[in-house]
Amino acid sequence: MALPKRPAVVISFDSTTAAMEAEELFLSKGLPGRIIPLPREISAGCGLSWKAAPGDEKVLLPALDEAGIEHSGVYSLVI
Repeated sequence: MALPKRPAVVISFDSTTAAMEAEELFLSKGLPGRIIPLPREISAGCGLSWKAAPGDEKVLLPALDEAGIEHSGVYSLVI
């Protein structure tokens, strides 16, 4: 049975390396979300993205900036 779709924030990355660095950073800091394949609705990026609840970007984006990890976009989707 498919899970119901829910609002989410999705952070995309230009490279797999950046996506993996972000995953390591977020997990080490106990930040919310998980790595997912890039949703079809987003056409740019490396094929990996980070999915979290709406509003979580307020803690995720500063953590990326502080660590110097570049992201290519932030999207609000229902997935």
